Amino acid sequence: MPTFFHTSLEFLKGVGPQRAALLQKELGLFTFGDLIQYYPFRHEDRTRFYKIKEVAQTIDEISTGIQVKGTINGFQTIGTGFKKRLTGTFKDETGSMELVWFQRINWILDKIKLNTPYIIFGKPNLFGNKISIAHPEIEPITTGNESRGYLHPVYNVTEKLRARHLDSKVISKLMAVLLPLAQNHIRETLPAGLLKQHNLADKRMALQNIHLPQSEALLNQARYRLKFEELFYIQLRLIKMKLVRQDKFKGMVFNDTAILTQFYKEHLPFDLTEAQKRVIREIYTDMKSGKQMNRLLQGDVGSGKTIVAFICMLLAVGGGAQATLMAPTEILAQQHYANLKKYADKMGIGIALLTGSVKKSQRKPIHYALEDGSLKILVGTHALLEEGVKFNKLGLAIIDEQHRFGVAQRSKLWQKNATVFPHVLVMTATPIPRTLAMTLYGDLEISVIDELPKGRKPIKTTHRYDSHRLQVNGFIKTQLDKGRQAYIVYPLIDESEKLDLKHLMDGYESISRAFPDVPVSIVHGQMKPEAKDYEMARFVKGETKIMVATTVIEVGVDVPNASVMIIESAERFGLSQLHQLRGRVGRGAEQSYCILMTGNKLSADSRVRIETMVKTNNGFEISETDLKLRGPGDLMGTQQSGALDLLIADLGKDGEILKVAREAATEILQADPTLDKPENQVVRQQVESLKRTVVNWSRIS
Repeated sequence: MPTFFHTSLEFLKGVGPQRAALLQKELGLFTFGDLIQYYPFRHEDRTRFYKIKEVAQTIDEISTGIQVKGTINGFQTIGTGFKKRLTGTFKDETGSMELVWFQRINWILDKIKLNTPYIIFGKPNLFGNKISIAHPEIEPITTGNESRGYLHPVYNVTEKLRARHLDSKVISKLMAVLLPLAQNHIRETLPAGLLKQHNLADKRMALQNIHLPQSEALLNQARYRLKFEELFYIQLRLIKMKLVRQDKFKGMVFNDTAILTQFYKEHLPFDLTEAQKRVIREIYTDMKSGKQMNRLLQGDVGSGKTIVAFICMLLAVGGGAQATLMAPTEILAQQHYANLKKYADKMGIGIALLTGSVKKSQRKPIHYALEDGSLKILVGTHALLEEGVKFNKLGLAIIDEQHRFGVAQRSKLWQKNATVFPHVLVMTATPIPRTLAMTLYGDLEISVIDELPKGRKPIKTTHRYDSHRLQVNGFIKTQLDKGRQAYIVYPLIDESEKLDLKHLMDGYESISRAFPDVPVSIVHGQMKPEAKDYEMARFVKGETKIMVATTVIEVGVDVPNASVMIIESAERFGLSQLHQLRGRVGRGAEQSYCILMTGNKLSADSRVRIETMVKTNNGFEISETDLKLRGPGDLMGTQQSGALDLLIADLGKDGEILKVAREAATEILQADPTLDKPENQVVRQQVESLKRTVVNWSRIS
């Protein structure tokens, strides 16, 4: 049944068909329900009026717009053409200030009357000794507005809307028309017990005060309530899916640890860290539980995820099943294969590599061995998903850097068994902030390796400006003289590949001039794969000492002898990318260095990124800063993901609310998994009415 909130916006007084079409196209607002949930991103304080003398005395402390009452005593037009501007002298009983307009000058001269009382609003600036406000909001004083004080909502609008006179102020007027009409149609969407337990405002009060708050305190209450509700329903959905999956999908039971014990006693090359041991225990508990495992393994670059993956594979192999590891690129697949083969050979376990470049003649024996069960471990790329790749009994599927694969691709791997789903372990070296992990992967169990192997020295990171080029070259030379190798990375930004390639070639030439006797490799995205692999291989073997590259080496080869990472134009990289690049060095026992090169002019955000990199090697700390700077959608490349399509909550700032909301959702579902109890009917109703199009980004199936 269509409800009040499904009514088209064109039927709201002050909108009409043309404005409705604009609001649809520019902001995606179609109905009364869409508009009432279009929340302001801030509120301007209009609760007090300033005197001009007070503005002059406190201008350094004023960072937002202010209100002043007074009169305009005269206008003056200055300049001609595009430099033309209009100034007005605005006075009250304590002093005078200047108002400035660069546009709509004739309209102002026509509409604004001299010596008439007005209220003006805007941000004051100081030019010389004069206070001025550019393009102030201006309205005549009436008995209604002279004494009132209120918090004025500010909404995001596009340039196109502004040009068509549909700015933030107009949206707040439309909201003032809609809210009284909506009052009787707003139903409560959270259970009474939950409202009481968490001291939450009711829904009507929250919607009224998020748009047109009567006080700062009521605004804060409204904001908290709406954020809580949004995060509560996201978490409820994820937890419910996890419970359904655990109940519905049975898993193979792997509890034979004989082969694992043999590996620990005879072949484990080093002591595992406490974090690795904890993660292995968590995975083992899942794999012997009889329920299908769906677990995310997070571990910073170099934290030892590969050995953990192999130990988990041994559990599957020891239970008479097979294991597979799928990586997003050929280089990464080859690297995993080389690392795992060392251990598999010692244990006499059959292992093979399957990628796009494996010839047809070499594939046949792999396919046969896989089908008859003699091949126990298969490592590969998307090639694993092909129809011809049939397992005898797939017990464990490990997916590396899963965000690089599409949902459809992952589901093919999941369906490689006819009768029972394999256990699934998703690995990532991209540290994901806690709040983001709880939202994107809320239906997966999460394990974290938050400790680096013993003997690893933290990478020393410094920031140098382009003017320090000679000192940096001198430092590279001292490292090369010690027998080390160095990476020099240039940014590659899609819109301007030609420009960036030029940067790279210029860099290559200047490095060749600075180090005439040193063999240099060059790698970039426009090279053929064979040429790229050849150059990479030369660097790995130590035939070349310097690798000049673009970010194609971000996920790639382990070169324990490389101890220097120079990142050129570091201000053009995101934080997580800088951290990934830095992780290419520090793989050996020697001290490693990362030098961030930038120009002298840095934006505030760039400065924060560079300072964060210099200050810490902790990937999780870095990812938290990145989340605050960039927002969740950009960070994970998931702006299209329903889980992140948030109306009011902010994962960078609302971690505590998320935690409380998740606990509340868990409590309700544990007590009433099917939401049948009378007190949970509002929750059930809301779940059924929420959009069913939310993308569940974390599911493997």
